Amino acid sequence: MRYFEDMVVGTRTRSSRTYKVTREEVVEFASKYDPQPFHLDDEAAKQTFFGRLSASGWHTGAMAMRMMVDTWKDGEPTAGLGSPGLDELRWVKPVYPGDELHVEVELIEKRRSKSRPDMGLTKSRQTVFNQHGEVVMTMIGNGLIRVRDPSAPIE
Repeated sequence: MRYFEDMVVGTRTRSSRTYKVTREEVVEFASKYDPQPFHLDDEAAKQTFFGRLSASGWHTGAMAMRMMVDTWKDGEPTAGLGSPGLDELRWVKPVYPGDELHVEVELIEKRRSKSRPDMGLTKSRQTVFNQHGEVVMTMIGNGLIRVRDPSAPIE
Protein backbone atom coordinates (compact mmCIF):
# COMPACT_ATOMS: atom_id res chain seq x y z
CA MET A 1 0.00 0.00 0.00
CA ARG A 2 1.33 3.43 -0.95
CA TYR A 3 0.78 6.03 1.76
CA PHE A 4 1.28 9.79 1.78
CA GLU A 5 4.86 9.37 3.04
CA ASP A 6 5.72 7.22 0.00
CA MET A 7 4.69 9.85 -2.53
CA VAL A 8 7.51 11.88 -4.11
CA VAL A 9 6.92 15.27 -5.68
CA GLY A 10 8.04 15.21 -9.32
CA THR A 11 7.03 11.58 -9.88
CA ARG A 12 5.37 11.07 -13.28
CA THR A 13 3.09 8.19 -14.19
CA ARG A 14 1.55 7.23 -17.52
CA SER A 15 -1.76 5.39 -17.54
CA SER A 16 -1.33 1.64 -17.78
CA ARG A 17 -4.18 1.48 -20.29
CA THR A 18 -5.49 3.61 -23.12
CA TYR A 19 -9.11 4.48 -23.81
CA LYS A 20 -10.64 4.09 -27.28
CA VAL A 21 -13.42 6.62 -27.84
CA THR A 22 -16.47 5.28 -29.67
CA ARG A 23 -19.22 7.18 -31.46
CA GLU A 24 -21.87 5.25 -29.55
CA GLU A 25 -20.40 6.20 -26.19
CA VAL A 26 -20.03 9.88 -27.21
CA VAL A 27 -23.71 10.06 -28.16
CA GLU A 28 -24.87 8.06 -25.13
CA PHE A 29 -22.94 10.24 -22.67
CA ALA A 30 -24.08 13.46 -24.35
CA SER A 31 -27.69 12.28 -24.45
CA LYS A 32 -27.63 11.84 -20.68
CA TYR A 33 -25.38 14.67 -19.49
CA ASP A 34 -24.47 17.24 -22.18
CA PRO A 35 -27.11 17.17 -24.94
CA GLN A 36 -25.64 19.81 -27.21
CA PRO A 37 -26.06 19.23 -30.96
CA PHE A 38 -22.31 18.90 -31.71
CA HIS A 39 -22.16 15.95 -29.29
CA LEU A 40 -25.27 14.26 -30.70
CA ASP A 41 -25.65 14.88 -34.41
CA ASP A 42 -23.10 14.55 -37.22
CA GLU A 43 -24.74 17.17 -39.46
CA ALA A 44 -25.14 19.72 -36.66
CA ALA A 45 -21.53 19.17 -35.60
CA LYS A 46 -20.27 19.92 -39.13
CA GLN A 47 -21.58 23.47 -38.76
CA THR A 48 -19.56 24.19 -35.61
CA PHE A 49 -16.00 24.87 -34.53
CA PHE A 50 -15.57 21.12 -34.00
CA GLY A 51 -16.30 20.23 -37.63
CA ARG A 52 -17.61 16.80 -36.68
CA LEU A 53 -19.14 14.92 -33.79
CA SER A 54 -17.03 15.43 -30.65
CA ALA A 55 -17.06 14.15 -27.09
CA SER A 56 -18.26 16.36 -24.28
CA GLY A 57 -15.44 17.77 -22.19
CA TRP A 58 -17.15 16.22 -19.18
CA HIS A 59 -17.00 12.86 -20.96
CA THR A 60 -13.27 13.39 -21.57
CA GLY A 61 -12.86 14.00 -17.85
CA ALA A 62 -14.76 10.80 -17.06
CA MET A 63 -12.59 8.81 -19.47
CA ALA A 64 -9.45 10.28 -17.85
CA MET A 65 -10.74 9.29 -14.43
CA ARG A 66 -11.33 5.74 -15.62
CA MET A 67 -7.76 5.49 -16.92
CA MET A 68 -6.35 6.84 -13.64
CA VAL A 69 -8.40 4.41 -11.52
CA ASP A 70 -7.40 1.49 -13.77
CA THR A 71 -3.75 2.51 -13.37
CA TRP A 72 -4.11 2.56 -9.58
CA LYS A 73 -5.78 -0.87 -9.70
CA ASP A 74 -3.08 -2.27 -12.02
CA GLY A 75 -0.25 -1.06 -9.76
CA GLU A 76 0.37 -0.83 -6.05
CA PRO A 77 -2.79 0.23 -4.21
CA THR A 78 -2.79 3.80 -2.89
CA ALA A 79 -4.32 4.73 0.45
CA GLY A 80 -6.61 7.24 -1.25
CA LEU A 81 -9.38 8.95 0.70
CA GLY A 82 -11.10 10.82 -2.12
CA SER A 83 -10.71 14.29 -3.56
CA PRO A 84 -11.85 17.77 -2.57
CA GLY A 85 -11.93 18.81 -6.24
CA LEU A 86 -10.06 20.04 -9.29
CA ASP A 87 -8.26 23.22 -10.26
CA GLU A 88 -7.51 24.68 -13.68
CA LEU A 89 -9.57 22.29 -15.81
CA ARG A 90 -8.93 23.02 -19.51
CA TRP A 91 -10.35 21.35 -22.60
CA VAL A 92 -7.51 22.06 -25.03
CA LYS A 93 -8.56 20.16 -28.18
CA PRO A 94 -11.69 18.30 -29.20
CA VAL A 95 -11.88 14.55 -28.65
CA TYR A 96 -13.46 12.64 -31.52
CA PRO A 97 -14.82 9.13 -31.97
CA GLY A 98 -11.89 6.93 -32.97
CA ASP A 99 -9.39 8.79 -30.78
CA GLU A 100 -7.32 6.70 -28.39
CA LEU A 101 -6.49 8.53 -25.18
CA HIS A 102 -3.95 8.14 -22.42
CA VAL A 103 -3.26 10.23 -19.33
CA GLU A 104 -0.04 11.29 -17.65
CA VAL A 105 0.02 12.37 -14.01
CA GLU A 106 2.76 14.37 -12.26
CA LEU A 107 2.74 14.89 -8.50
CA ILE A 108 3.45 18.62 -8.16
CA GLU A 109 2.81 19.28 -4.47
CA LYS A 110 2.05 17.55 -1.19
CA ARG A 111 1.52 18.58 2.42
CA ARG A 112 0.25 17.07 5.65
CA SER A 113 -3.06 18.30 6.95
CA LYS A 114 -2.69 20.32 10.15
CA SER A 115 -6.31 19.75 11.18
CA ARG A 116 -6.38 16.05 10.20
CA PRO A 117 -2.95 14.50 10.93
CA ASP A 118 -4.18 11.16 9.58
CA MET A 119 -4.19 12.51 6.01
CA GLY A 120 -2.11 14.40 3.52
CA LEU A 121 -3.15 16.57 0.62
CA THR A 122 -1.67 16.24 -2.86
CA LYS A 123 -1.83 18.19 -6.10
CA SER A 124 -1.23 16.39 -9.39
CA ARG A 125 -1.04 17.77 -12.92
CA GLN A 126 -3.08 15.47 -15.13
CA THR A 127 -2.63 15.71 -18.88
CA VAL A 128 -4.73 13.75 -21.37
CA PHE A 129 -3.26 13.02 -24.81
CA ASN A 130 -4.75 11.62 -28.00
CA GLN A 131 -3.07 9.02 -30.24
CA HIS A 132 -1.08 11.78 -32.00
CA GLY A 133 0.51 12.94 -28.74
CA GLU A 134 -1.63 16.09 -28.76
CA VAL A 135 -2.85 17.44 -25.43
CA VAL A 136 -6.65 17.35 -25.31
CA MET A 137 -7.27 18.15 -21.64
CA THR A 138 -5.37 19.33 -18.57
CA MET A 139 -6.33 19.69 -14.94
CA ILE A 140 -4.87 19.87 -11.47
CA GLY A 141 -6.32 17.16 -9.24
CA ASN A 142 -6.40 17.51 -5.47
CA GLY A 143 -6.16 14.29 -3.51
CA LEU A 144 -6.53 13.15 0.07
CA ILE A 145 -4.15 10.33 1.02
CA ARG A 146 -3.96 8.37 4.27
CA VAL A 147 -0.82 8.89 6.37
CA ARG A 148 0.95 5.73 7.49
CA ASP A 149 1.75 7.11 10.98
CA PRO A 150 -0.58 9.92 12.09
CA SER A 151 1.42 10.34 15.31
CA ALA A 152 4.55 11.34 13.37
CA PRO A 153 5.38 15.05 13.60
CA ILE A 154 4.02 17.31 10.85
CA GLU A 155 6.96 18.94 9.08
